[in-house]
Amino acid sequence: MTQARAIYFGYGSNMWQNQMDRRCPENKYLGIGYLNDWKWIICERGFANIKPSPGDKVYGLIYEISENDEKNLDGYEGVPVHYLKKYYPITFLGAKSSPEESEKKALIYINEQWHTESPPNTEYIYRMNMAIADGIKEGVPEDYMEQNLRRFISKEYEVPNQ
Repeated sequence: MTQARAIYFGYGSNMWQNQMDRRCPENKYLGIGYLNDWKWIICERGFANIKPSPGDKVYGLIYEISENDEKNLDGYEGVPVHYLKKYYPITFLGAKSSPEESEKKALIYINEQWHTESPPNTEYIYRMNMAIADGIKEGVPEDYMEQNLRRFISKEYEVPNQ
């Protein structure tokens, strides 16, 4: 029997494809997309979050994930204590090799209360730098990364012990 698969929108450290492959070994990378009328921040917990913001956009990488992958992500994201699972329409832009624009409903992890902008956790800086590099490599606009994520994420970081 084939497992159901969900479309997942990763906008924080889950844009780092190596991390997604470790967390969700059955994932399939689909391309990039964006969520309209939301803003990317580092919240008071020190991790990425998004909050409603008319006129803004949040870019991310789109994956197809299995039920097992989704259970794994629920654990990493701290559902339901730290993040909630929501489904929102995103504009899917496809992959660099096969661009296509369409609207898809995607699973997104968000916290609806933590909207205070704060510095990132130290260990998160490395993971976000890897995510930013992968996002740009896949076609997320570099100016989006500079104007939004780089407000919080320094290019300078220590490589953590693996």
